[in-house]
Amino acid sequence: MASLATDGAGPAPAGTFSDLVGWAVTPGYAGNEVQCIGVLEALGIAPVVKRVSLGVPWRWLAPRGPASPHPSIAPPWPDLVVASGRRAIPHARMIRRRSGGRTFVAVLQDPRISSSQFDFVWVPQHDPLRGDNVVTTLTSPHRLTPARLEAAARQCAPAVAALPEPRICVLVGGSSGSFRLGTAEAERLAQDLRAFAERHGCGLMVAPSRRTGTEIVAILKERLQDAPAQVWDQTGDNPYFGYVGLADAFIVTCESANMLGEAAYTGRPLYAYRLPGGNARFRQLHADMERHGALRWFDGSLDRWCYRPLDATREVAAALASYLKAHREGFRI
Repeated sequence: MASLATDGAGPAPAGTFSDLVGWAVTPGYAGNEVQCIGVLEALGIAPVVKRVSLGVPWRWLAPRGPASPHPSIAPPWPDLVVASGRRAIPHARMIRRRSGGRTFVAVLQDPRISSSQFDFVWVPQHDPLRGDNVVTTLTSPHRLTPARLEAAARQCAPAVAALPEPRICVLVGGSSGSFRLGTAEAERLAQDLRAFAERHGCGLMVAPSRRTGTEIVAILKERLQDAPAQVWDQTGDNPYFGYVGLADAFIVTCESANMLGEAAYTGRPLYAYRLPGGNARFRQLHADMERHGALRWFDGSLDRWCYRPLDATREVAAALASYLKAHREGFRI
């Protein structure tokens, strides 16, 4: 198992706020939820997850409209709310108002309204939002920690023991508003992965995401069935953490900022796999990660290189801790 470097982000504030109650408020999407939970855990707070699935007309009105009634969004108000996702913003605003400002409200990702309505806002640096209470990092916060990856790797190791080394973790996303991963792209990806494994004599650990879709997973599984590869079919326990912990290098579809950032957390070689589409913000993210030395584009080669691991979770949690401490001192708690 490759060693995990984690020296790039300074001391984490874990344990500092372990006596506080913290809510993770999201629409329930995995990308939003993982970020909120990761930051709360880094602060030493056991997250209380609140999912706000909005019906009509509430989802049309978000983020500027009023919060819809929700049975679990009620007093007693927590010490800290970490919210993410446009549809969670009305509830974050409502909690801050009804708590009289005592609940510290942090928002991850651009809230699409003025950042002054919150105590703290984080956005990735390729997002244009800036402000006095806005913090940026190159990549996104997540739930990965050395202990979590090491434990998952030990548990997963017997299942991939037959795969040759080096072992490459392949993280597969899916179609989004900016990129396309359809059947044609899946066929090309599978063909490229087979050729890559044959050329380098390596093993592939392939982890699709929720966005990948059953049709794409089926294509990858069928085309790689006689290759040195293990493709998770999205049944049973998710081996994602185990694959990441065991990986000697990564191939990641380029449309997932979260997965690119999680791979870069390890400090191990990371190849981004091109998909059709894109936009200016993703081009900036890719360029920034290239400039840092974390990312290269997939071309069939397999090199070894080093770079400072990117740990946005620790950076965001440390910044939030500073704001939160000043906030609590202001209320003389």
